[in-house]
Amino acid sequence: MRPLGMEGAWLVETQAFGDDRGEFQELFRGGALSDVLGYAPGVAQVNRSVSRRGVVRGVHYADVPPGQAKYVTCVGGSVLDVVVDLRVGSPTYRTWRAVRLDDPRLSVYAEAGLGHAFMALTDDATVVYLTSEEYAPQRERAVHPLDPALGIDWPAGIEPVLSEKDRTAPGLEEMERRGLLPDFGACTTFHQAMRERFAAARHPA
Repeated sequence: MRPLGMEGAWLVETQAFGDDRGEFQELFRGGALSDVLGYAPGVAQVNRSVSRRGVVRGVHYADVPPGQAKYVTCVGGSVLDVVVDLRVGSPTYRTWRAVRLDDPRLSVYAEAGLGHAFMALTDDATVVYLTSEEYAPQRERAVHPLDPALGIDWPAGIEPVLSEKDRTAPGLEEMERRGLLPDFGACTTFHQAMRERFAAARHPA
């Protein structure tokens, strides 16, 4: 796992094993992820999306606690995957990191409290993502992915295609003004509590 330059965002690389029969790969190994994070985020839901070229999904996040961590893999086609630090008070607040996912051996992990989005670079771009919590619409939030305050450098020459939800989502500054963005201190406290519970379960008194 390689840090992506903001707390809680990682690029994960797994191995694929091939022979004359085909190929085998572990897309996700919970223990390896927990060893790095210091806690077990758990998997409550597995989603698959298929998008035509230009489709942008996000920037999405969920209220913390409990938030919704995401483990994202592109298993067909290609996407530009983007993690955005929306946590007010974070040293990297308002910054973003982008990774081209076009190989199922590469995945992105975004901790609860971080925003997530992607753009499909090909038709039939197929993304599978594991989430730490089930989808709960009352806790789900969105920031407009084309908001200049975010300044995400989406690929030139591809017209963004947005859902009604994302097209009408507020900008970052409005969400901050309304107090709807995650708080970095609250996110840190939440994840530290998870680490303490995980350590206690591994080494009971």
